[in-house]
Amino acid sequence: MTDGRTSRRRFLTGAATAGFGVLAGQELASRLAVAAPPDALDRLGTAADRAFRVDPPDPPPPPPPGGYDPSVRYVGIYGFPGSSQLGILGQLSVEGGIERARSLAAQYAGFERPPVPFLEIIASVAAANAGADGDYSNEFATSFFEPHLAATRGTDVQVVFDLQPGRSTFLQQAREYEPLWYEPHVHMALDPEWRTDPPRTPGGGTIGTVDASEVNATIDYLDSIIRARGLPRKMVVVHQFTPSMITNKPFIRGTENVHVVIQMDGFGSLTLKRGSYSRVVDGLPAGATTGWKNFFTQERTPTPAETVDNDPPPMFVSYQ
Repeated sequence: MTDGRTSRRRFLTGAATAGFGVLAGQELASRLAVAAPPDALDRLGTAADRAFRVDPPDPPPPPPPGGYDPSVRYVGIYGFPGSSQLGILGQLSVEGGIERARSLAAQYAGFERPPVPFLEIIASVAAANAGADGDYSNEFATSFFEPHLAATRGTDVQVVFDLQPGRSTFLQQAREYEPLWYEPHVHMALDPEWRTDPPRTPGGGTIGTVDASEVNATIDYLDSIIRARGLPRKMVVVHQFTPSMITNKPFIRGTENVHVVIQMDGFGSLTLKRGSYSRVVDGLPAGATTGWKNFFTQERTPTPAETVDNDPPPMFVSYQ
């Protein structure tokens, strides 16, 4: 039977026990404080912190300057250095070409995406004669392009090197120019108009062709260089103005490191150019964007507003 006194005794006993626990704890702490070195508890806390804290990994180094940026529109000029017949770039000095590219790019500043200037330089020039190597293409030492490379390194200007392989293949010719692809701000363009198989030769009304498999092999080659050298993402620009210039086009595929642009480079009135553009858009590879070429030799060069006013708007605009 429980009475008030029993309950009270239990309460007092419990309180006394609790009090003893507090006193015992204080005494233990006091003895530890006397026995242990003065900084032992601090060291213990620091060690505990180290045991449970995981430092975040160091951030990866930033990529080199240059590289493909999906948020911008590229605007620039096309040609071969020193040749007034192959585009406006060859009519200008190195610095003059850079200034012209920047001036043209500035005209696109009001169209949603910030413009980035570029130089599209013909690296190999297709020829009507076989030449010493029999490939109907004139190749040049990469040092020939050093003035343009030196003037654009570390600037806002990108560079695209255009391949016209004649009877060679894009992959074979891309390998010949490999040092160019080591540059962070350098991209590649493939021009099937000037790629032919025997018995045809470039020019003379002949329009060449390339299959998606060859384009993909060239993309894979460029991708391997980017991965091996830690380079930023690059573009591969494939020119087109007739359906036959690219066979199996929907099967062209970019990679994590290589973005594909299919560029309409047809000549003629704005109406004709838009017809060519619709053929370029037809069967566009997954993930690819589109380009457009304007010619200063036309009776009237389309304005930036007319150039952008296409569906989809071109993200790469070149002037020849």
